[in-house]
Amino acid sequence: MLVLAGLGTALVVLPLVGLLTRTPWRDLANLLTSRIVVDALRLSLVASTGAAALSLVLGVPLAWVLARSEFRGKALLRGLVILPMVLPPVVGGAALLFAFGRRWLIGEPVYEATGFLLPFSMWGVILATTYISLPFMVLTVEAGLRNLDERYEAAAATLGASRWRVFRRITLPLIGSSLLAGLVLAWARALGEFGATITFAGNLAGRTQTMPLAVFLALEQDRGAAVAISLVLVAVSLTVLVLLRERWWPVR
Repeated sequence: MLVLAGLGTALVVLPLVGLLTRTPWRDLANLLTSRIVVDALRLSLVASTGAAALSLVLGVPLAWVLARSEFRGKALLRGLVILPMVLPPVVGGAALLFAFGRRWLIGEPVYEATGFLLPFSMWGVILATTYISLPFMVLTVEAGLRNLDERYEAAAATLGASRWRVFRRITLPLIGSSLLAGLVLAWARALGEFGATITFAGNLAGRTQTMPLAVFLALEQDRGAAVAISLVLVAVSLTVLVLLRERWWPVR
């Protein structure tokens, strides 16, 4: 068991060691302040923050429905909500393109009526990253709702509080840690999204090129910049996982 555990550890540690050994430490500051990195970082922060906010607005009601309601098709709805977690991101991006593209299901009538186009725009990046990160918010908040002692809500209701007031004053504060965990996980997942973004929004420098897309492009043109951006993404992802270790899994 120790040998196999050691091999498993090596499998996840050695790639990080390889990344660190190829890091141009002397030029790291210049690489991180270069135009391509700064633009990609700015776009990534905007997109991931927008995706986290949308995941919060859409994910909390979805989680509440899944945790508190009983209806036919509930298992199917949960499966559809979780699907982006296991679906190849490129397939998710293609599905978004077929739905919201200029010549497709929803995108065509919206474009003809308003001239608004989602693909290959910043809004397209936010939509693609939200599609991928939403399940993390839903699952985390649903778990918090299921573990909540409903007697507190019932007591507030018997004292005359409306359902909305109970939800706002009792439910949300009690699942505050789950909301925070879901928000951070959704943000981190959106920050690292690649497949759906490049398929739906493209890889346009200064417009839709986020940090993962910049890494993909820099691997062919400037490997030093690719390593520098990769280090930032690794550091952010590892920090999120360490900070949320007690919320995401019960192991200390």
